Amino acid sequence: MQGIQHIQDDVSLLTKVKSLQQEVGNTPLFRITRLYSKNKVSIFAKLEWEQLGGSVKARAAYNIIRQAIENGELNRNKILLDATSGNTGIAYATIARQLGIKVALCLPENASTERKQILEALGAEIIYTSKFEGTDGAQIVAKELAQKFPFKYFYASQYTNVNNWKAHYFTTALEIFKEVPGITHFIAGLGTSGTFTGTGKRLKALNSSIQLIALQPDMPMHGLEGWKHLETAAVPAIYDPLLPDAVMEVSTESAYEVIKQMSVTEGLLISPSSAANLAGAIKLANQIDEGTIVTVLPDNADKYKEIINQLL
Repeated sequence: MQGIQHIQDDVSLLTKVKSLQQEVGNTPLFRITRLYSKNKVSIFAKLEWEQLGGSVKARAAYNIIRQAIENGELNRNKILLDATSGNTGIAYATIARQLGIKVALCLPENASTERKQILEALGAEIIYTSKFEGTDGAQIVAKELAQKFPFKYFYASQYTNVNNWKAHYFTTALEIFKEVPGITHFIAGLGTSGTFTGTGKRLKALNSSIQLIALQPDMPMHGLEGWKHLETAAVPAIYDPLLPDAVMEVSTESAYEVIKQMSVTEGLLISPSSAANLAGAIKLANQIDEGTIVTVLPDNADKYKEIINQLL
């Protein structure tokens, strides 16, 4: 009887996770017209907070969870464990809560207050790690826990899990290509690198002339949570250094300036990461004579009220 019940539980869980797919992806496309304008150059951005979990990380979190359930690696008797700077953790916790799965997250202690409060409200167990080591340190702690308690945890490992970038390969890129068939450039920041890697790989396969521009902070000590400064950080295993046609740098200050400008010109309150992507897109737009640039806005300002209140 226990075996039959176990099989029924697995089938029920798989059915439930499949039903959540309609709440992930298919985010609206926003054309930047007032923040920046230049003859023969267009900038478009995907509003990624308009989906389950409130950020771009919903795509990766959903795909990682679904594939783990389908492969029998994750069920209601195991705890989903991962390192996060916040957004992926929120996406995990949002999805897992609907599935009845427990979540434990290794989170740098300097993550924003709003992120911590949201994770706690969603019932996630938070394991705080050093603020000085960022997500690199959080990954070390998560890996050690997974190795010590292999039967207790399913270690999602978003920085090495191919289902991270594949989520964007099969969804984000196709949405962009359908919505902006004339796209000439795709530009996005590097955190886990899933968004850039998956979207970039598929866009190149669809049209090899599309230019892929990766963005990174301009210095090791920066204010862009979750972003990687490639020369000094642990480079995610899923990142392919041969994929980008170019790597550009963005300063925290330029991102903060875009936050202020976007609130006035476009009426959108966005996060530092979203603003950094836009700052990079504008920097690129200033370098070309014509083209259609697409980026993503990972999340809005809801989880960054302390920063936003200081800026506005």
